[in-house]
Amino acid sequence: MTQSGVRGEVPAVDDTMSLAPRTQDASGGSGRPGGGRRAGGSKSNRRRRRRALRWSAIVLSLAILVTAGAGYLYYRHLNANIQKGQRSSGDSKAQKSQPNAAGQTPLNILLIGSDSRNSAENVKLGGSRNNRGNPPLGDVQMLIHLSADRKSAALVSIPRDTRVSIPKCTDPGTGKTYPATNDIINTSLARGGAGCTLATWENLTGVYIDHWMMIDFAGVVRMADAIGGVDVCVRQNVWDHPTAAVPGGSGLKLTAGTHKVKGKQALQWLRTRHAWGSDPLRARAQHMYLNSMLRTLKQQSVFTDTGRLMDLAEAATKSLKVSEEIGTVKKLYDLGMQLKSVPTDRITSLTMPNVQDPRDSNHLLPDGAGAAKVWQMLRDDLPFDNKGKGSGGTKGKPAKEATQAPSAPDDRIGVLVQNATGSATLAPAAGRAGEVAQELVRKGFAEAAKDTTAGLSEGRTVVRYPSADLEGDAQRIAKSLGIPLSSVQRSTDVSGVTLVVGADWRTGTSYRQSKPKDDGLPNSTDSINGSDSSQCMDVYAPYRW
Repeated sequence: MTQSGVRGEVPAVDDTMSLAPRTQDASGGSGRPGGGRRAGGSKSNRRRRRRALRWSAIVLSLAILVTAGAGYLYYRHLNANIQKGQRSSGDSKAQKSQPNAAGQTPLNILLIGSDSRNSAENVKLGGSRNNRGNPPLGDVQMLIHLSADRKSAALVSIPRDTRVSIPKCTDPGTGKTYPATNDIINTSLARGGAGCTLATWENLTGVYIDHWMMIDFAGVVRMADAIGGVDVCVRQNVWDHPTAAVPGGSGLKLTAGTHKVKGKQALQWLRTRHAWGSDPLRARAQHMYLNSMLRTLKQQSVFTDTGRLMDLAEAATKSLKVSEEIGTVKKLYDLGMQLKSVPTDRITSLTMPNVQDPRDSNHLLPDGAGAAKVWQMLRDDLPFDNKGKGSGGTKGKPAKEATQAPSAPDDRIGVLVQNATGSATLAPAAGRAGEVAQELVRKGFAEAAKDTTAGLSEGRTVVRYPSADLEGDAQRIAKSLGIPLSSVQRSTDVSGVTLVVGADWRTGTSYRQSKPKDDGLPNSTDSINGSDSSQCMDVYAPYRW
């Protein structure tokens, strides 16, 4: 038998041998470790122990490398699952919120549910085989707003049949450009992808949206299965099926009471519209589902259960398409952790206040004053519940001061005034460009002039300038009219200083933006608190059984 002390080999071990192999002492004799030797044993003993330690270290190192390598490969696998797209593909002028006193800013994410039937799986789940290959529609659109201090959140839906102004968009995949139009909001997805839908939201609300996420039918099913089911409730038996008067239907069939839905049944719940009675009520059912899902995830030990976390990660990365700047597992995980940190009783779900479209009774319009208040509360980062004061955007910081001196005296500063006071619900206020231009002339800005371009629409008044040398001129114009300097923006869309009179300044010659009071939401928002587990849907009579 070859001695390990001579060859440096690991001794063989079987069940007939002693685990302490014979050793050779310095004089060539043999003995057992420790047998009649001084403390520490012979030199050969010590050499064997050092070899054993080295082998152990090598084996441990290899185990760590293999595990780390497997983890890295799995991380790359998850990243490869994620589909990504351009953040914005349309004309949008929304600006990021100013940080609060602690340097924090809100986070806004647009969640889009696509009705795409461009795969066999989606056709099977969504029906309508004749629509396979058609441009997808964004039938679910919801803004997730996390407050700057991450202490509260809001989920705000716009019903899919709401008529809005859709800006000029360019499809990043094909390069095709779509002109600006006025149409229902779900068509924006087919006019340049999710980035066009994001730009449409920004122009409507004035809220800067950081990211978008999109999910299709098959993705909803995968995610619902990975979560393990979500509790929903109906007050009467429901069956959303075709009727003699109304074709189609999701196929949802439940008895009265609370049910845990997952997989295809979860998709049916989210798609049901006829059985609830309207598209806004479908948004309510979707809010109930998402609130229940968030409560479920918080109750589960997802972030300490490796198996559950991997299942969710696999499902999420296969199910979501996201804007490219959040297209990694780490960034999606960080977003999830930020949302997880918000208590469920500080999450408010609501639907944009709306009215019937006089052009088409099947369509909706934003309810002017009610919708404007919701958008302004989002822009100013005011909480949608009565449990906090909010982080207040720039609250606690001094008003922004002019940073540049004008390039010329007041009477030599050129400024073009545009009337952009129109909206989907309001006609432009007549003569506003001329009225404000005259006020500027009266104040000494002799070169102020009105722009006669018609059909402009802007939710919030802004002053734009094209280059750094005109920043001081733009700030001077804003200050003379009481416009906050946070509304002075550099833009390549203008060739000179341009004052855009928005829908928030329809009367008067001095800009006095009213700050909404922290007195809650308009009654027409149909809001639900995230911790309210008692919510239950009423079923429209023709769909009861």
